[in-house]
Amino acid sequence: MMVLVETASAVFIVIGGVFLFVGSFGLAKLPDTMRRLHGPTKATTLGIGSLLIASILFFALVQQSVGIHEILITLFLFLTAPVSANMVAKAHIFRNQGVKETLPPDAGGSGWATLTAQTESNEAVAPRSGVNNS
Repeated sequence: MMVLVETASAVFIVIGGVFLFVGSFGLAKLPDTMRRLHGPTKATTLGIGSLLIASILFFALVQQSVGIHEILITLFLFLTAPVSANMVAKAHIFRNQGVKETLPPDAGGSGWATLTAQTESNEAVAPRSGVNNS
């Protein structure tokens, strides 16, 4: 039984490591911000989830102790990852006015970046291309 649990934990650790590597590689290599969001939000979340499953299996079945740490990490990750990805995407749309014009109309009518009203009323905010030519 111990060998089976340790093997399952090792498999989950390897799967988690692969997902974390793919997410990190995508974050480093994908060409723009919107594509880079997929690396940390999807692949690394799956990688961390796999590592947490390995930890739960190992400590529950081998060490005979159930910790609340994994549950708290999962809860924190599932609460913060979508919010941070949404904020990064909205900042990208807000900073690049050309991107906003290519998006389909939203269902609510408030605009994709919710800062549309502030942008139109505040002329001091200049659109940025996001490309650094220096």
